[in-house]
Amino acid sequence: MSEAGFNAAALDEVIHGKLRLGVMAYLSSLDAATFSELRERTGATDGNLSVHLTKLEEAGYIKITKAFVSKRPQTTAKLTSMGRKAWIAYLDQMRTLLDGSD
Repeated sequence: MSEAGFNAAALDEVIHGKLRLGVMAYLSSLDAATFSELRERTGATDGNLSVHLTKLEEAGYIKITKAFVSKRPQTTAKLTSMGRKAWIAYLDQMRTLLDGSD
């Protein structure tokens, strides 16, 4: 494998965690997703998903919106422009790693 161009230290640790990676991948293909939808797609528990969504939100990668829909609370997550840029940079780093393998 060629080492030129790949730097493991450059991988975004906020995204690289398994659950956060899944959330970012899922949100990158949608406008937004509800908490329930993310929980179902990732298989995470409420508490675990909440912690990881908070970490992504604190990094500025997602925006969390809380509202009432039919008198029921609903939490929605959406990638921010900063989050989309970070996601693309993460994918580029992974491509560099994969393209360097022989």
